[in-house]
Amino acid sequence: MTAATDRVVLDPLPFQVDFTALQQSLHIRQGSEAEADLHRMTDVAQSIARPKAIYKLAFIDAKEDQAVLLDGIRFTSRVLRVNLDTAQRVFAYVATSGRELEAWADAQGDSLARFWADSINQAVLGAALKSFREHLTAQFAVSQLSAMNPGSLADWPLREQRPLFGLLGDVRAAIGVTLTPSLLMTPTKSVSGILFPSEETFASCQLCPRETCPNRRAAYDAALFGRKYNTLVES
Repeated sequence: MTAATDRVVLDPLPFQVDFTALQQSLHIRQGSEAEADLHRMTDVAQSIARPKAIYKLAFIDAKEDQAVLLDGIRFTSRVLRVNLDTAQRVFAYVATSGRELEAWADAQGDSLARFWADSINQAVLGAALKSFREHLTAQFAVSQLSAMNPGSLADWPLREQRPLFGLLGDVRAAIGVTLTPSLLMTPTKSVSGILFPSEETFASCQLCPRETCPNRRAAYDAALFGRKYNTLVES
């Protein structure tokens, strides 16, 4: 773990792929030749992968009706504003499975191997994110963290990547993650966002009606926005 000013870089993040969950997600039969092949690929991937994260503990300077200021940088989102109503601090972060694993996945020779490699890459990222959250809860004595990610909701679009990366400084130099002109991240198996202590668990999925999302973590609640986020909140 290294620190630059008030940023913290975790390189590498510990991780362990849940092979059973991966196998089930790919619908691979136990005891089959395909299972053995997937095992071999997963073992290779885990030997190559170097997931990492950068984060910053940021304090809330001001709360507006549709925005919050974190260490002097404005983030515009009604949902974020309401979610941080009782918060005093947040963790801005970017985490990635790493360029090493992306290069390995991209080098796979056939379409099935590339598909499996992409799934393994995603599993590594998921395991690394779990480790990252465990680090934060232990380091800062918080019992529960909720997250918001730019681009996950119309209320907090991808353009909010700019202030987030601005808050974190040189993310490319720290962990190798860059923004494309369309504000997507490379490596593609990367996640950016704000984690915040919360008594009530929040996931952006609760406000997203997309039915076929493979990464859904919570059921869509059609009434939630009107019930919680469509009213004024007193500072």
